Amino acid sequence: MGPYYGSCTMPFVSLGKDRIYTEIHGEGEDLLLVPGLGGRAQFWSAQVKPLSKHFRVILHDHRGTGRSSRSNIVYGAKQMAEDLLRVMDGLKISSAHMVGHSTGGAIGQHIALTNPERLKKLVLSASWCGPDPLFIQLFETRRQVLISCGPSAYLFMGTLLATPAWYLQSRFASSRDFMESRLKDFSGLEIELSRLSAVMSHDLRSHVHKIKTQTLVIGAEDDQITPPGFSQELAERIPGAKSVLLPKGGHFCPMTVAETYNQHILSFLSPSKPAKAPARRSKQNARI
Repeated sequence: MGPYYGSCTMPFVSLGKDRIYTEIHGEGEDLLLVPGLGGRAQFWSAQVKPLSKHFRVILHDHRGTGRSSRSNIVYGAKQMAEDLLRVMDGLKISSAHMVGHSTGGAIGQHIALTNPERLKKLVLSASWCGPDPLFIQLFETRRQVLISCGPSAYLFMGTLLATPAWYLQSRFASSRDFMESRLKDFSGLEIELSRLSAVMSHDLRSHVHKIKTQTLVIGAEDDQITPPGFSQELAERIPGAKSVLLPKGGHFCPMTVAETYNQHILSFLSPSKPAKAPARRSKQNARI
């Protein structure tokens, strides 16, 4: 059993015979940080400390990844959303804010549509509501690299696509260590291929207009996996959605421009403060 945080005395939530690894940091309103295709809680390492000063931050490893059970099921964004709802039930969380990155954003869309009462505010980070031909070709290529060249080349390709060169070049040693750690707990060919299919099949274009949850869409101009057009489409289709387009950061903008990213998340999630009424001047001051 791994470490525990805050009030979480058991880091695993049971889903029948399977277990989902979770972490809880800090105190306050519940905030779910949901990772993308990689599925690992550690993706949010640059967010945990600053956000847990204001919120009770809940992380988890998706089923099939990290420290969670390796289940040979058909993976999909809807299935991942159902898993997350069961994690919330297991942790006795009736509703929470949610930041979903990439595939995590697809999960958030499903929950906002099927169980809107479980979400307070939603952040869709570097996400999409439906594929285009470039997106499909990109993930088909990643799939072929995995099959033909193996997980090491596949993970390195993913890092190259998701991380801007200016960031990767100066931090290549640490990035390589991260990739090696990913390789050690690689989910396995069958699970990873199923998860790739889940990404390619996610399409809620004709439904996201029904989302009522207060939503922020955030992405980066230099994102090569979910280019800014996807963020723009989400912001246009979801009624009342706010939108932030970062000038740089790539697909892994929560990691590469963490300080700026965190500021936008906190600004959106923090309760709005009522504007102070202007001080009334005395008659004496009014005559001056």
